[in-house]
Amino acid sequence: MLVLSLAGCASEPSRFRGEAIAALQRVQGRGGESLFPAEFKSVQEALAKGEALLQDEEDEDAEEYYTLALMKGTLLEKELREEKARRKELAWRAEERKKAELERRAREEAKRLAQDKAQALAQAQKETVEAGHKKGKTQAQALKEHLLVSSYTVKRGESLPLIASQPEVYGDRNLWPLIYRANRDQISDPRHIWPGQVLQVPRNNIGRDDIAEARRYAQERPLH
Repeated sequence: MLVLSLAGCASEPSRFRGEAIAALQRVQGRGGESLFPAEFKSVQEALAKGEALLQDEEDEDAEEYYTLALMKGTLLEKELREEKARRKELAWRAEERKKAELERRAREEAKRLAQDKAQALAQAQKETVEAGHKKGKTQAQALKEHLLVSSYTVKRGESLPLIASQPEVYGDRNLWPLIYRANRDQISDPRHIWPGQVLQVPRNNIGRDDIAEARRYAQERPLH
């Protein structure tokens, strides 16, 4: 940077010299030399001219250049603020575009996965129906068997009758004893089950007598 020195100068102190020097230093500290090299050099040159004239004791002319350097420095400070604000705005917009693009891709991926899942489910149902037809089952029977679950994860607030009433379980709240008996290893009291428990839903080895007995048990020992 320009070395400013008035050693040995007998002239009167300049009114604007200090302000011009301070403006140049602020501009340099804020990156003006790299962002606006031509404008920065113009401030330097005006200040250097003022210094040279002051050394030659041409105070009035020196003051004009100090004033010019101060004006240029002040304008350059304003340009720097506007440029940094502009770059900040551009960076923000670029970040927003990036976020919007990521969200768009996420939505498209979620949509694609949902479509793949729907297609897979449709294919599985089709295969189930076709297999059921070969065994002499109706389409409704085949689909119902396909949708039935063999295990169930307890949710908060649920009871055994509520679980048994779910269409994918038994569709009958009075069949809760079937679940209770199949899970005696983790249910000591049918009135108390806990969220997160994974209960087995017996299905294949259940006969008419088992269903009748379960309903009789449920009527004799209702859960409230």
